[in-house]
Amino acid sequence: MALTAVTIDTQDHPEHAVIWLHGLGASGHDFEPVVEQLELPENLRVRFVFPHAPTRPITLNNGIPLKAWYDIYGLDMDSPQDEKGLRQSTSDVCALIEQLVQSGITAERIILAGFSQGGAQCLYTGLSCGYPLAGILAISCWLPLHKKFSDYALRADRSLPILLLHGMYDVTIPISAAQSTRETLEQHGFTVAWQSYPCAHTVSPQEIRDIRTWLLECWQ
Repeated sequence: MALTAVTIDTQDHPEHAVIWLHGLGASGHDFEPVVEQLELPENLRVRFVFPHAPTRPITLNNGIPLKAWYDIYGLDMDSPQDEKGLRQSTSDVCALIEQLVQSGITAERIILAGFSQGGAQCLYTGLSCGYPLAGILAISCWLPLHKKFSDYALRADRSLPILLLHGMYDVTIPISAAQSTRETLEQHGFTVAWQSYPCAHTVSPQEIRDIRTWLLECWQ
């Protein structure tokens, strides 16, 4: 089933796009405020797409349904992972990318962004989808299916801009998960921009400023 989404255009006839995936249990409305917070140049025509994840039972939540990109069995790096769910959500997000491409926004101008579980999903999708994206923004997250990374990222462009951001005091997703993600990406030839912040499992004002700078660099 196609994903529903909140769509915000900063100007008519957008030339660039950001698909932003929310975290576990949230919704596409969660990051709507970021459009104004980024304070992008008025002449930059951007379409922001904030999709809503499907509602599904979450094993870690005692089977209680939440909006989620895939099931979560545990928070340990070696916990079993929902590969089927990851693949389905990748297919769903790729359909959104294709819609943007059909509307006239080339893949090279599309950023895939995400927070927490959404960040994990955007890493998996962005590195396996085959589209030549403008970049991947992954906030407060981890690398899913890290043991199969060599397989699913085999054809990914090693020059693809990737920005990893994480709070130093994050107790939900420890910063060690992001550091491990960075190491794996770099070991496979990716160049990763990385920054940590004195905050918990959230997006700080300084992160917003750094994201703005990075977006503008990707779209130069």
